[in-house]
Order: sequence, then C-alpha cells, then structure tokens
Amino acid sequence: MQTISVINTIIVPNGMETIAEEVRDEYVLYFSKKEGFVSSTFYKSINREDDGSSKYINIVVWESYAHFEKVVNSGFHNDIGENNEGMRVLGKGFPEPIKVSPGQYTILKKTNATQV
Repeated sequence: MQTISVINTIIVPNGMETIAEEVRDEYVLYFSKKEGFVSSTFYKSINREDDGSSKYINIVVWESYAHFEKVVNSGFHNDIGENNEGMRVLGKGFPEPIKVSPGQYTILKKTNATQV
C-alpha cells in the first residue's frame, strides 16, 4: 500500500495564530485515533506575509488513500466538509478569515543526503 500525505497550506491573519494552532491540535487528536493514521507534522513560516499574516503547513500522513477517505467520507460530498461524525474535514474546520488550501499527495521520489 502507498501512503498518502494530506498537505494543507494555512494562511492565518495576525492575532489568530493561537486559534489556528488549537484547531489544528484538535483535529490531529481526532485523526490520531483513526485507523490508518501515521503521523502529523506542523510547520510555521519564520517570515510573515506582506499583510502580517502567518503561513502554516500541516502534513498528515495516512497508510493509504482508502484510510484517508474512510475518515473524511462525506466531507468530499458536501459544501461544509463535514463528515458523519460531525467533524469538518478537508481544511474546513478553521474559522474565517483563516484560509486553508488542502491537497492529497503521494510520494514520487524521496532523496536523502546520502543518496545525492
């Protein structure tokens, strides 16, 4: 089985960083209890955007696309992104005006320092 990485870019207005970080932590706790969850890594840019906002990257790795789909299930099929457990998935759990751009990716190549 090939793992899938769900990579979300999150733009957080100045002053909303704590809210965004708390929402992310709530979702990782939820996901971590689901079958197929592998890991989550959260990044924050060291530089602010021109408008003062902060950019975050959240990467959640699943054992397979099937595991990912099982968790988000109906989140693919409704406008609010809510699954059948009442969790808003696909980046839609963050309050406005936080902007989330979700995507699902598989690894094509991975190069380590010793391989170059």
